[in-house]
Amino acid sequence: MKTKKSYLSRTVSEIKPSGIRRFFDLASGMEGVISLGVGEPDFITPWSVREAAILSLEEGYTSYTANAGLLELRQEIASYLSKAFKLHYSPESEIIVTVGASQAIDIALRSVVDQGDEVIVVEPCFVSYSPLVSLAGGTPVPVQAPKERGFKITSDILEEAVTDRTKAIMICSPNNPTGTLLEKEDLQAIAEIAERYDLLVISDEIYAELSYDSGYTSMAAIDGMRERTILISGFSKGFAMTGWRLGYVCAPKEISGAMLKIHQYAMMCAPTMAQHAALEALKNGANEVEEMRKSYRRRRNYMVSSFNELGLSCHSPGGAFYVFPSIESTGLSSEQFAEKLLLEEKVAVVPGNVFGESGEGFIRCSYATSIEQLQEAVRRIGSFLEKIKS
Repeated sequence: MKTKKSYLSRTVSEIKPSGIRRFFDLASGMEGVISLGVGEPDFITPWSVREAAILSLEEGYTSYTANAGLLELRQEIASYLSKAFKLHYSPESEIIVTVGASQAIDIALRSVVDQGDEVIVVEPCFVSYSPLVSLAGGTPVPVQAPKERGFKITSDILEEAVTDRTKAIMICSPNNPTGTLLEKEDLQAIAEIAERYDLLVISDEIYAELSYDSGYTSMAAIDGMRERTILISGFSKGFAMTGWRLGYVCAPKEISGAMLKIHQYAMMCAPTMAQHAALEALKNGANEVEEMRKSYRRRRNYMVSSFNELGLSCHSPGGAFYVFPSIESTGLSSEQFAEKLLLEEKVAVVPGNVFGESGEGFIRCSYATSIEQLQEAVRRIGSFLEKIKS
């Protein structure tokens, strides 16, 4: 009998499903679960932003925009980046409005990666980075940021991973899942490697608005790095607009032009109503963003102190809304800990190993939920730890 051929792409077939989804699916079938797994704000999008979207519908703005997005929005993004981060991009030729930061990462990789190119991916990292490198035809090269340094990568570790096929380095700051914020000197160390070996840096800065203890520095603001940085950002995290699916990508004109080609053919343009909402967020949303940031900072402090009191060592993240406590002292693997905690105490966390090998021995906990929920989650985790000790 003739064997039926597979119609699936070999690349897609070899990519593993997201490790996060298994625990979400488990939790969704249980009652009374407190989820510390969801990576999105618990705040509702500010009313003025929602109102702007409604008004755009009422006024009939339901057509396509320019492929790169509303020019007024790109101008506002340029103004915002200049004021907030001292970055200067042309709204006409260096900024593209995308369907979330995820699409921005996708077109960034597809625009610069050739078959066989290597992309260094600093781990622990968001689960989509390496698969997107593979889908672009490249080879992801995971590099582990040392936990002893609060998951900050060092130049010597990066340099060891560079080969004659290396095209780019992927970083995220503040980081998902660790919350690690790369300070100016950390970025300069990465920049030195990029310049020495003529590499690009794809910098995911979606959590830039949520940095707590010091000012935020963009990779593109480091001397000599604007021309070799693809900056990824958006509205999902800092502006509480996850469901609106709106991001943006900034890069030098040549790279931006290549990304726009892919965006034109694959997506046409980002949703028009969401673009009008984002325009309002940038113009008048600063106070709401600051209030959210202050609230996350209070919750971060509570979670860090609570985990350390429970005996689960936890560094204080500089941004985002995640803590990444070590569970090595329990003797359980990350997946064992997360599954037992969910089944026995109904607290959903994400095992650290889904973010790369260096995440083994840790769990990711989002504190983007109410302080009352966090307090109850901490109580349940304490009860779970007592059980496994006895």
